[in-house]
Amino acid sequence: MTAYAVVIPTLAPDSLADCLAALAASIGPKPRQIVLVDDRAHPEPGSLDHPLGVLGDLRPRATVVASGGRGPAAARNTGLRAVTTPWAVFLADDVQPGPHWCAQLDRDLATDAPDIAGSEGVIAVPLPGGRAPTETERETAARARARWSTADMAYRTDALKQARGFDERFRCAHRADIDLALRLLDAGLRIRQGRRTSMMPARPAERWASLRAQRRHADDALMTRLHGPRWWHRAVAPPSRPATPLAVTATGTTACALALTGHPRAALAAGLGWAAGTAAIARARIAPGPRSRDEVTTLLVTSALNPPAATWHRLAGRWRHRAAQPWRDTAG
Repeated sequence: MTAYAVVIPTLAPDSLADCLAALAASIGPKPRQIVLVDDRAHPEPGSLDHPLGVLGDLRPRATVVASGGRGPAAARNTGLRAVTTPWAVFLADDVQPGPHWCAQLDRDLATDAPDIAGSEGVIAVPLPGGRAPTETERETAARARARWSTADMAYRTDALKQARGFDERFRCAHRADIDLALRLLDAGLRIRQGRRTSMMPARPAERWASLRAQRRHADDALMTRLHGPRWWHRAVAPPSRPATPLAVTATGTTACALALTGHPRAALAAGLGWAAGTAAIARARIAPGPRSRDEVTTLLVTSALNPPAATWHRLAGRWRHRAAQPWRDTAG
């Protein structure tokens, strides 16, 4: 049996209790530690007592630590510092380990190979039958397929500490996950695909979720500084395409400037270009989904707002991380 700790960063959503209950019910060797990282800026004392109660006999193994609301990477590092076992297994608070997850994890971690640094879990996302999935449901499924995601990811504790953990400059979880994995791989270590399974139910649709998600463009700028412009190819991730939001934002800005300076015809032409670009973005997002009135309205509005938000975050990220050096230059 391999000793391991489970680290769960959380903002205390309703899904946390389901995650912990599934972990407690799973068959197989139980974690030696359960480290719950409260990443809220100002958590109320005792506010996690209720979800922790579902752990039953595992409750004495659980510890709550606070990370001060500094983002996913800092929360994972805070949890890592509390781990005393050879393996640290990171779970998202909306993931539900399967009924045999603990036994499967024990087999996934059973290796004497010193170059094995990590093991990925398999995550299933139940999608609705009888209708096309919404954009939120598609995004959840894509998140579950993402490589090296700490939604269910196990790492050797010593390998993580030698790599200095997650880079806290990243504000989005997945880019920090990719960065860490690439650093471990470049150090000559391996990450295996495990066989343990868990489930990630799709979250309820949030009207402004896609707008908030544009913050990842700042992280993409940092990824490019650290790992080069082809980092997405190594990560088997969708390539970042800044040209489209930049072009749409530029035509919209130009239309406004021309209108304000008394050039109505040129402003109309630029405005039509902005409208065409925005319509193309909206069409690509609306076409795969169920096309309900509420979702279509949300996607139309956010298709107009997302390009300038993406452009702002990308430019801000380039400026913020302008001094960042390729990680190979600073390794060691």
